Amino acid sequence: MHRAWRTIPVAAVLLAAACGNNTTTASQSQAPAAGEKGGTIALFLPESKTTRYEAFDRPLFEAKVKALCGACKVLYSNAEQDPAKQQQQVEAAITQGANVLVLDAVDANAVAPLVNQAKQKNIPVVAYDRLISGIDYAYYVSFNNVRVGEMQGQALLDAMNARGTADKGQIVMIHGSPTDPSSADYKKGAKSVLDGKVKVGREFDTPDWSPDKAQQEMEQAITAIGRDQVVGVLSANDGMAGGAIAAMKRAGYKMLPPITGQDAELAAVQRILTGEQYMTIYLDIRSEAEKSAELAVSLVKGDKPQATDKVNNGTADIPAFLLDPIAVTADKIKDTIVKDKFYTVDQICTAEVKQACAKAGIQ
Repeated sequence: MHRAWRTIPVAAVLLAAACGNNTTTASQSQAPAAGEKGGTIALFLPESKTTRYEAFDRPLFEAKVKALCGACKVLYSNAEQDPAKQQQQVEAAITQGANVLVLDAVDANAVAPLVNQAKQKNIPVVAYDRLISGIDYAYYVSFNNVRVGEMQGQALLDAMNARGTADKGQIVMIHGSPTDPSSADYKKGAKSVLDGKVKVGREFDTPDWSPDKAQQEMEQAITAIGRDQVVGVLSANDGMAGGAIAAMKRAGYKMLPPITGQDAELAAVQRILTGEQYMTIYLDIRSEAEKSAELAVSLVKGDKPQATDKVNNGTADIPAFLLDPIAVTADKIKDTIVKDKFYTVDQICTAEVKQACAKAGIQ
């Protein structure tokens, strides 16, 4: 079940993220209680092009560890989408004596040797957000990724049906990075809804989840299909949706076709309100980050909580915690993103968006 966020001042979260950088850093915890067992937890995130990682995942994870374990410290690294850099970061953390690794892999299909290095030193590994394949490890924490794709596909189909365009042209599918196994799940879910109901004009796997590359892909699709023939765009996340929208604006669309997204990025929420983007998938990143922090602290203390799910990674059934995504259109922003204080009204309703906010009842 989706767990509602507890109230947190978003400005404080953003400030904490802004103070960091993309190199390996150590976050010291509060003064430990007498006799409290501590340790070192290493957190590895894959990139910063997607705003969630630095703005939310990292500070939320670090804050939860600090709250649960005053004697623990966090070693943090961001690989900036470079597998070789992430390998160096993981090996450095192992050398520095990390007791637990929480790893969001740049290339989740290629990090089994790193996990094996940790296992040889009895260091448990938690796969964060992306399922690591090829080896057994302690836990996997993420969202139901196939369900994310299903929601995106259904939302796009509903929007096209409402416009009466589902059978009048073709859609463009802009998938995520081929090195991210979540991308295959999103694709699987979306196609399970859309196959046989729409015609796919062009389909792309987008390296690095790059908005710039997504813009180029959309430009290619418009040229190949014809501007008037594009009736919908399945974008796997908000950053790439922004790139696709830029391409369509440049191509002179008077009315943009419906386009999906994921991550509830601030710019995407504003685009949804103004009508440029149809929807996003709102992920309870707080629950994901905090559950991973809880597991890491438990492992440091020698405990092993019972998982709620299991996911097969091709080699083993990995104990897992899978969280539910939420599809958000303009009419749902107030009761989800605003209610949960993911963003404040002031952050969303800037001068350019105030009128759209009022129309949606966000004030």
